[in-house]
Amino acid sequence: VEEPAENVGKEHPFSDEKLSLVLTVYRVPDFKAAKAQVQKILDFVGMGHSVGIHTKTQEHADELAADLKVVRVLVNQAHTFGNGGSFTNGLEFTLTMGCGTWAGNSISENLNYKHFINITHLVREIPEDKPSEEELFGAHWNKFGK
Repeated sequence: VEEPAENVGKEHPFSDEKLSLVLTVYRVPDFKAAKAQVQKILDFVGMGHSVGIHTKTQEHADELAADLKVVRVLVNQAHTFGNGGSFTNGLEFTLTMGCGTWAGNSISENLNYKHFINITHLVREIPEDKPSEEELFGAHWNKFGK
């Protein structure tokens, strides 16, 4: 189904999640517009969840990861299979995706068995490795002032 870019929201059911053999296509003029379109859809239906991109331009994948409010950016792989974990991408196998605080979740990863076991951490003091305020805030201070 092809939809105009402005057709996103509850009054446009093809912009919602589809667990069927239906694909919605939005035509946009360039990568910047595509990224904005994806964020609009995420704001409506999938904040924090995931996006997929097929590209030869690593900068596009990096930009999506830096700018979109998603936990997972799948690059050059089948989103349907890779999102739930794969031997070829390092994600934990799951049917439940944590979507971070963007979606009101407590985890930003694929839910797995580790989330259901108790682990005791035996903690001892180590030599202090305290960064200076300049190391912590220097870049911010240089950009915005102290």
